[in-house]
Amino acid sequence: MTRSTGSTAASLRCDSCGQLPEPGKVRLTVANVAVMLPIELVVHAVVVQTHLSYPLKVLILALTATALVIWVAEPSVMRFLRAWLHAPALRQRKRLDTATDLWRARVLVKDSPGALKRISHQLARRGVNILSLHIHPGAQASVDEFVLAAPAGVGEQDLVRAFTAGGSPSARVWPSTALALADGQTKALSLACRVAQDPVELRYAVAELLRAEPVLAPSPTVRSFVEGSVVLKIPSPTGEPLVFSRAGEPFTAAESARAHRLSELAAAATHPTHRTF
Repeated sequence: MTRSTGSTAASLRCDSCGQLPEPGKVRLTVANVAVMLPIELVVHAVVVQTHLSYPLKVLILALTATALVIWVAEPSVMRFLRAWLHAPALRQRKRLDTATDLWRARVLVKDSPGALKRISHQLARRGVNILSLHIHPGAQASVDEFVLAAPAGVGEQDLVRAFTAGGSPSARVWPSTALALADGQTKALSLACRVAQDPVELRYAVAELLRAEPVLAPSPTVRSFVEGSVVLKIPSPTGEPLVFSRAGEPFTAAESARAHRLSELAAAATHPTHRTF
């Protein structure tokens, strides 16, 4: 969905279909009740005063209330309470529009209660917004990947100090772009399609997925995977293993698993299994 720039609900409309995103269920329920309740009370007060039979009163109430909800209440909610219904999306949009710098961070977070909350508090004190968070679980600690929007004047060292003050024993921060906010699952599926169509793309797909560099002349002593290693080794359909490195950014077990799944896909595409049913 492509959106125009702005701070009103109209700016959230899709350029292709013109529709607004679906508002939250809680806000939508509150808005509908707020608009429908006065209508229901007025209709009930008028019909109850009549001398009609009880079944006829119930029928009139049901039909009248339903018609008023469809013709009056729902359009009124969407028209007059539109900004309030979409307030969370508007706040997120405003944060993205006003962010002067985007940063990506890889942080070691201890496996203890409130660890992530303390880090979030330190970032909030500096006016930094967390736009995206991906967690790689570990035995004693997790490796958390953040995409951050920081105001002007907040630099790399400020962010590192924020993570340190929040209790992280290790943090690395580097500049990022809006591409870091792209849907990771969509990106992974696109890379998988590339590998399935052409297994030769395996080396480049893994490098792009893990933001790593292929090692063109790897040492034969490199092991397949060691937790916390900056070198990753996976098999390839040609029989010669592929090795990737990422200076200063150790690979996680989850990243190793993703690379091996792409390797398996490349092998299946190279040597398809024929089955008869």
